[in-house]
Amino acid sequence: MATIHLDVNGRARTVTVDSQTSVLAVLREQLDLTGTKYGCGEGQCGACTILIDGRAQRSCVTRAEAVGQRQITTIEGLAGGGQLHPVQKAFLEEGAMQCGYCTPGMIISAVALLKRNHHPTQGDIVSFMDGNICRCGTYSRIVSAIQKAAKELAQSEAGKEAGK
Repeated sequence: MATIHLDVNGRARTVTVDSQTSVLAVLREQLDLTGTKYGCGEGQCGACTILIDGRAQRSCVTRAEAVGQRQITTIEGLAGGGQLHPVQKAFLEEGAMQCGYCTPGMIISAVALLKRNHHPTQGDIVSFMDGNICRCGTYSRIVSAIQKAAKELAQSEAGKEAGK
């Protein structure tokens, strides 16, 4: 067993884990952050996606020991100041969910995409989101939500630039 120090959603956390414990298990079982979902256990479906240092990563196949002292963001850590993250807001407005099981992973992946590419094309979105599986088939609404969030983020950035 090892004691590791994690930065999860901006909070320092200390957990004791064995060498095989996944980040997903730590989040759900030790830190009670259940928004990140267990889907396939093989890193193929995207339900367990989190951000590690701003990059999308599958938490079910990432060992907790490997992420000590790195910044971890889960779906619970996106909203701030009583406001949803623009991607969360766009998913709601576009109805980009049905059962909702895939939604946290989809939103986290979309946030990672928009950090890297502020103006993604539909093809960029489809390519980046490949590997995030929605069993309900709401893909067109997911793409629409990401496009909407990209526009909102761009307008927000333009507003900030104009205010300087």
